[in-house]
Amino acid sequence: MTERALVTHESILAARKFIAPHVRRTPMMHSVQLSERLGFDLHLKLELFQKTGSFKVRGALYRMSQLTADERKRGVVTMSAGNHAQGVAFAARQMGSHATIVMPAKAVKSKVEATRNYGGEVVLTEEDLMDTMNAIRVERNLVHVSPFDDPEIIAGGGTVGDEIFDDIPDVDVILTGVGGGGIVSGVAVAARARRPQTRVIGVEPEGANTMRMSLDKGSAQKIAKAVTVADGLAAPMAGELTYAHVKQLGVEIVTIPDSAIVDAMWTIIERCKVLAEPAAAAGLAALLSGAVKIEPGASVVCILTGGNADREKLRAMV
Repeated sequence: MTERALVTHESILAARKFIAPHVRRTPMMHSVQLSERLGFDLHLKLELFQKTGSFKVRGALYRMSQLTADERKRGVVTMSAGNHAQGVAFAARQMGSHATIVMPAKAVKSKVEATRNYGGEVVLTEEDLMDTMNAIRVERNLVHVSPFDDPEIIAGGGTVGDEIFDDIPDVDVILTGVGGGGIVSGVAVAARARRPQTRVIGVEPEGANTMRMSLDKGSAQKIAKAVTVADGLAAPMAGELTYAHVKQLGVEIVTIPDSAIVDAMWTIIERCKVLAEPAAAAGLAALLSGAVKIEPGASVVCILTGGNADREKLRAMV
């Protein structure tokens, strides 16, 4: 594989500086009960308390900051199941631009409504999201903002990792869910700069395992349709750039069944008293299900990437 140029730690620091006035410095929670149960020191990075309810706003803001005045005037377009949609809509409003977001017709209603409340124009479609988005982009001369496969998006996600090392400099393992791979790529960049021996582990649902497939086959892969309860991890492809980060930075990728994700989500609610959406529970799911082995006494962080759960879907997840 020809190596791609990766995002640098300097880019992450630049992103931190820019987004700081616009986002929250999210807290870290130590879970005594889960630490005792698992046999190592477990912390949760609470990105579900972030503006718009997920980490996605970080990359969206930094990407928007790099637009020219003409590009901001024209506006941006993206596709998303929900969290990236809200992040881009919020960022566009902050930057004095306009965002058009293509979302699945069956997208979570609360995420659609929130995106509109942040000022985004939502286009719901039953057709292919990429094809629909590209048609709108060409027709309206809009600027594409990728959900994950973009250097500024990756750098924005990496700011989460940089904050983790500020709080826990000797962290041994960081886990996060993987959709297209944006946040795990950025966190890996931060880890290799701050503490190279830290294990970075990405967790995918079995029904949306494109990054695992990519590593197994040696190139970025696509699937016809992602099928998972975790809509935030349902990207039907791994990004070319995110795959390069995962491959070159030695990120571990594991897959887990949806049942493990649901169990971990309810465990977080019951033991930690915070509502993480299914995608955000993937890291803990890998630990509770035994998909990842951790040394006793290690320092471990799971990133709870978002909290935009839908009440109707929650009722079905029992």
